[in-house]
Amino acid sequence: MTLQDRFLQLCFLFTNNQALIQSLWKEIEKKHSEKGRYYHNLSHLENMFQELERVKSNISDFSAISFSVFYHDFMYEATSNSNEEKSAAAAEKRLKEIGLPYDTILTISKQILATKSHQRSEDEDTNYLLDADLSILGKDLETYLVYTNMIRKEYSIYPDFLYKPGRKKVLQHFLELESIFKTEYFKDRYEIQAKNNIAAEIQLL
Repeated sequence: MTLQDRFLQLCFLFTNNQALIQSLWKEIEKKHSEKGRYYHNLSHLENMFQELERVKSNISDFSAISFSVFYHDFMYEATSNSNEEKSAAAAEKRLKEIGLPYDTILTISKQILATKSHQRSEDEDTNYLLDADLSILGKDLETYLVYTNMIRKEYSIYPDFLYKPGRKKVLQHFLELESIFKTEYFKDRYEIQAKNNIAAEIQLL
């Protein structure tokens, strides 16, 4: 299923306003295709859905988590430290237009904000979202290195002497966590490889 089809089906659960749905999809497409988005783009969303489809039966509200995927990187600037807050606010506004229940919008907003710190959540759906978001860390080394190059391009405004220590700090933080992944499924699937990949990247910096 294409991302567009997925989004349209999702919205049809809440509204029959096709013009509105199409305009919201166009906006998502445009945002994720902005200049400078080498990693945080539509491919990233596709990968997240691929991961989440495998654990669909474990997720209590797949509609909510799907909206969170579509909007968690809606606003993205490498130099900004409020991307998640802006994305959550944008999602709240759009989802109100579609007619989602207030409680569901609140859940989605919290899930999007959780992608900022990636701390374990009491809400298991949120943990699945966070794990899918970080699943790239546990892919084979070749795929992982392609990802690191894309991230470097997104931060190309920073020279190496600023980028490398900053990146190292982020990676070190992941290595110091008892576990990068929050759910048993993702832990079993990706944890060991992710720690190996991160250690390898640190060596290369």
